[in-house]
Amino acid sequence: MANVQANGQWYPPEWPERIRALAEGTLTPVVPKRAATVILLKDTAGTPVVHMLRRRASMAFAGGAYAYPGGGVDPRDDERHIRWAGPTRAWWADRLGVDETGAQAVVCAAVRETYEEAGVLLAGPTADSVVGDTTGEDWEADRAAVAARDLSFAEFLERRGLVLRSDLLGVWTRWITPEFEPRRYDTWFFVAALPEGQRTRNASTEADRTVWIRPRDAAEGYDKGELLMMPPTIATLRQLAPYATAADALAAAPGRDMTPVLAEARLEDGEIVLSWPGHDEFTKHIPTGGTSA
Repeated sequence: MANVQANGQWYPPEWPERIRALAEGTLTPVVPKRAATVILLKDTAGTPVVHMLRRRASMAFAGGAYAYPGGGVDPRDDERHIRWAGPTRAWWADRLGVDETGAQAVVCAAVRETYEEAGVLLAGPTADSVVGDTTGEDWEADRAAVAARDLSFAEFLERRGLVLRSDLLGVWTRWITPEFEPRRYDTWFFVAALPEGQRTRNASTEADRTVWIRPRDAAEGYDKGELLMMPPTIATLRQLAPYATAADALAAAPGRDMTPVLAEARLEDGEIVLSWPGHDEFTKHIPTGGTSA
């Protein structure tokens, strides 16, 4: 069971032991898997709200924590040609810090996971259109096949004659799971606005509830210890709080620094000091006895 700080930060109990092992050179870091997460926004009076899901308490990773739709990259989406709208693959490769095939796969993962877990599809029949309601039985059959990996997302788009709308996404930040974690992800966080005519639903097998919530309210819930979140989630909520509309957030995305955030751990004066560069609020001092300060 994860420990919880006075705020709502998620804290796995095995961290101290694994951090010590990493510092002593007896733990070999796992290579992180590529992943994408989408912060889906929609406008309300005065402020946008963000779509969040709560991971089931039974989940091995971050059970009970609030997060955004997201998941791992499907390698099948690296090479296959797909119809593409918006910035070129070369532009995305430069922005994401990967090669062009990797850029396509990461963007595909962002769009696919939003469809799998929220029922929202950032694609359309043409480069300047978006599909409408995707809740019909035939859509659901395809969504289930994509979620089960019976159908790659590239194949799904081809079958449906759809164009992926990369212009509806803005990449916001990039976080890499700490080296001492047994499950590691190199995750790009995207922002997107809910397309007109579509609506979210909890289509995820990993979530027990979903909410639309103002970033400031979600951050306040975290600060009170009422909403459990991992560092990247609360960090992005704080960053999004100043924006008055979803369009404003999307317009800010191209100027965001995409240097990956990777936690650092060191042994100092009989305790472990764990920090995330640029995010001082998450610094932890963990006595080597294994309890968090």
